[in-house]
Amino acid sequence: MLQYLVFVGALATSIGAIAYIRGTLAGLTKPNKITWLMWSIAPLIAFSAGLSDGVGWAVLPVFTAGFFPLVIFLVSFINPSAYWKLQVSDYICGFFSVLALILWAVTKNPNIAIALAIISDGFAGAPTLIKAWQYPETESGLLYLASIFSALTGLLAVKNWMFSEYAFNVYLVSMGILLTVAVYRKKFFKKVSL
Repeated sequence: MLQYLVFVGALATSIGAIAYIRGTLAGLTKPNKITWLMWSIAPLIAFSAGLSDGVGWAVLPVFTAGFFPLVIFLVSFINPSAYWKLQVSDYICGFFSVLALILWAVTKNPNIAIALAIISDGFAGAPTLIKAWQYPETESGLLYLASIFSALTGLLAVKNWMFSEYAFNVYLVSMGILLTVAVYRKKFFKKVSL
C-alpha cells in the first residue's frame, strides 16, 4: 500500500515544478542552465537503469526528478530576465557531470550506472547549491521541498533494499535538504532573530 504514495510524491513534485516554472517565466527565478540540463539527464539514466534492474514504483520519483528539470531547462530560454550568468566553476562541474555519464555508458552495470548518475547529478547540482546559498532570492524553494517529499515516498515504496531501488532516492533527499536550507536559511534566521 505504501508504494502508491509515490503518486502523491509525483503530484507534489509537479506542484513544485509548476511554481518553479512560473517563477522562471516571470523572471523571478533564475535557473542555472548547466544544472537543470544535467539534472534532467542523470535521473533519467538512473530511471532507465532502475527499470532494467526490475525496480517497481520506487523509481517514479527518480523519473520526475529528471523530467521536470528538462522542462525547466527548456523554459529557462523563454524569458531573458530569467538569465543566470554561468561561471567557470559551472562549466567545470558540467564537465565532471558529463564525464560521469560517459563512464556509465562504458560500464553497462545498473548499480554502477546509478552510482555514476548520482555523482553526475551532484556535480550538476553544485552550481545551483552555491548560487542558492549566495543568492537565495534567485531560487524557488518549493520545488526542493517537494522533491524531498517525493524521494521519501520512493523510499517507502522500496520492496527489496537493493542499491538500485533506494540509492538515487537517498541522494535526492540529501540534495533536496541542502538546497532547501540554502534557499530558506536567511528567511528562517531572520524570523528567529526577531
